[in-house]
Amino acid sequence: MVGTIRFPHLGISLSHVIRSVSIGGFEIACYGMVLAAAMVTGLFLVMRLARFTGQDEDSYFDFGMIVILVSVICARIYYVVFSWDYYRVHPSEILNLREGGLAIYGGVIGGALTAVIYSRIRKKNLLQLLDTAAVGLAWGQMVGRWGNFFNREAFGGYTDNLFAMQLPLDDVRSWEVTQEMLDHTEIIDGVSYIQVHPTFLYESLWNLGVVLILLFLILKVKKQFFGRAFFTYLLLYGIGRAWIEGLRTDQLWIPGTEIPVSQLLSVLFAIAGGISLFLLSRKSKKKPVGENNRK
Repeated sequence: MVGTIRFPHLGISLSHVIRSVSIGGFEIACYGMVLAAAMVTGLFLVMRLARFTGQDEDSYFDFGMIVILVSVICARIYYVVFSWDYYRVHPSEILNLREGGLAIYGGVIGGALTAVIYSRIRKKNLLQLLDTAAVGLAWGQMVGRWGNFFNREAFGGYTDNLFAMQLPLDDVRSWEVTQEMLDHTEIIDGVSYIQVHPTFLYESLWNLGVVLILLFLILKVKKQFFGRAFFTYLLLYGIGRAWIEGLRTDQLWIPGTEIPVSQLLSVLFAIAGGISLFLLSRKSKKKPVGENNRK
């Protein structure tokens, strides 16, 4: 039935998966609630990590409040810019976030620029700030991807692998449906289902791995140098997102080309992260022990 999400090879069938809840007659989208949970828990994790590493957690709260606002705005701008063919015809939809439409890379770019400005104003070590914030960012991305689950969006093409997800055809946006999906439509209890890659799940699990690796680098690796965690995040997230983006059917394209902008950025981020890690590692080996962590 409409509202059901199935994982047939895992034997999972979720009935009546809601898109929103009504409170006092006002509809609150699950997408928004998931994003709010991602931001709050990500900020909490960053503050705890700051305290554990001897930093001022209150300054990270201040930074978090600013970066969340800026990142949401930039994520929306990024999405609208690369979906301009739609929004120039429907300008009233530009501010409508209830149906999704936040591009993570826009938020990452906005957050990084905010970190640069904040570190200069508050006289913080930029790389240390980015290291700590990267953990919360990866965590927020891990949680936030479940908003796509409730919205039935950002899925991949047809697959019959172990994690294949089935969605009612009437529950998804028509422009995300490919001919291959239609060719493999399955009718269950009179409802037509498409079967797709659950890319939200792939990216959520990948980001969980990134979070664990970053925490290990910050908390367990004895020889530290600022920037290691942040550039590791760029490298690992870039690699995972480049692969996952290639599976999706809702890609944003560079205008006038057939190049997915987020996939290109993922590759560039991974390259930048790898090169930066190599250069910082070489630089750290030339310094006396302890000098790398001085502000």
